[in-house]
Amino acid sequence: MAMWVFGYGSLVWKAGFNFDERLVGFIKGYRRVFYQGSTDHRGTPEFPGRTVTLEPADPHEVCWGAAYKITKKEEQEIALTEPLATTPTVSGVMVYIASPDKKANVNYLGPASIQDIAKQIVQAEGPSGPNRDYLFQLEKALLQIGCEDEHVIGLANEVRRILSESESISHNS
Repeated sequence: MAMWVFGYGSLVWKAGFNFDERLVGFIKGYRRVFYQGSTDHRGTPEFPGRTVTLEPADPHEVCWGAAYKITKKEEQEIALTEPLATTPTVSGVMVYIASPDKKANVNYLGPASIQDIAKQIVQAEGPSGPNRDYLFQLEKALLQIGCEDEHVIGLANEVRRILSESESISHNS
């Protein structure tokens, strides 16, 4: 039996598992936010990075991403454990949404100002690389599928501003 998995973060550009089919699509009633902490890939327990999760939004709001059809049982297991309207629609797609309950999800960081999230992303780095690479890869992948996500673009621009300022300070020192 086939299973569909919807990716709205790193799965948009890097599946990390074998799949039979990939469709660009969206889910309704949710928005993508950088509220999930990453202590194992884009940060450390001492200095967590931030990755995306979904939060409920206006019922008409959409979150674009990629849906993957997986038929092989072993690939379904990998996909389920991978950390990480005008288009064809598929119902019954599995979507991971991190719990905002700090007891159930100790890595949930929650809302913060765009400036504070950007500062954290600039500084965080984990085994999978700098947190800013995750942000920039997500921004690029979303633009490639025609999605201009205001939260992602605004955050990426703020990270670029911080990096530019720190670069000019280091050149003037």
